[in-house]
Amino acid sequence: MNTAKIDQFLDSLVERGIPSVDCMIYKDHQLIYRHMCGTTDHGHSKAVQGEELYLMFSMTKVQTMTAVLQLVERGLLSLEDEVSKYLPAYGNLMVKQDGQVVPLTTPMRIKHLLSMQSGLDYDLDRPGIRRVLQEKGQAATTRELVDAFVETPLKFVPGEHYEYSLSHDVAAAIVEVVSGMTFGEYLKQNIWEPLHMEHTFFAKPMNEMEQLADQFICNEKGEFLPMEPSCNYQLSECYESGGAGLISCTEDYAVFADTLACGGISKDGVRIIKPETIELMKENLLGEASMEEIKNNMGRLGYGYGCGVQVLLQPELLNSPAPVGVFGWDGAAGSCIIMDTKSRMSLVYTQHVRNCGMAYGEIHPGLRDLMFE
Repeated sequence: MNTAKIDQFLDSLVERGIPSVDCMIYKDHQLIYRHMCGTTDHGHSKAVQGEELYLMFSMTKVQTMTAVLQLVERGLLSLEDEVSKYLPAYGNLMVKQDGQVVPLTTPMRIKHLLSMQSGLDYDLDRPGIRRVLQEKGQAATTRELVDAFVETPLKFVPGEHYEYSLSHDVAAAIVEVVSGMTFGEYLKQNIWEPLHMEHTFFAKPMNEMEQLADQFICNEKGEFLPMEPSCNYQLSECYESGGAGLISCTEDYAVFADTLACGGISKDGVRIIKPETIELMKENLLGEASMEEIKNNMGRLGYGYGCGVQVLLQPELLNSPAPVGVFGWDGAAGSCIIMDTKSRMSLVYTQHVRNCGMAYGEIHPGLRDLMFE
């Protein structure tokens, strides 16, 4: 790994207009690289310090999947379980087929949620959500809102296609049912406290955080413009989005990534999950049709998808030096998490720019390849 090349790569991103970047790489519990540059405020006067908080958006999914698989590991649920076993509202579903809405005869299973093959979509303005928010307002709970998702028919029979969706929010509600805790309480007891992740929590629509890095958005001209801090995936004050709700910092997420890359045991010797369970997380769950969809609709050539993470299956298609089995995911503000259990290496990269296409097509693949060069 050529650290000077990674420095140059990250510095070039700020030169091209991304306000700030922060990157940490661990190997076998040792921090072997960190580089940050740029500014974290709309006025471009505050240099990045490394303690900033970020809306992690879909990087939340990796923690949600860790929580679900902890419960699988403990024998409290199975990937083959029907979702309706835990959420009765999912017992009599409707689905769109051949232009008609018909009763679903194939049950939605937990594995369909984890692999984004549930038939749900990412419509945050669906009638069920609007109804619950109108009735309950900011007091609407995770369970109430998740139950309302299926007031809209599924887009397809679970297991037949891949569509990025609210599936992992449903998985978070199942964690609540099985554990008897709110999702945030479960994560705190089973991930955050064991790993000393003291700066990780759920975003709330009405709250303001002083350490939250200012958020930007990339417009059609490629300009990075200031925007108000917002996480539209946090549907109410009481809702905890398993798909996109966390606020965290680079250091917390780097500790979490290192733990998964090292077989589920932290640098302090605390085990949160077993190595074989992490291998289950990495197992590709997509069939032929879904593989085509993640490639064509998500631009993930050479990747499959396991439990909430993309998994590199064919690095040769990308001319990448990264090994088969590298896994991780990214977030709507351009951050990413990349892990490899064979080399026990992990990378966490943070930025705070919405609608930043170059993050997914250029920055994340570039960091992946530099990490394993």
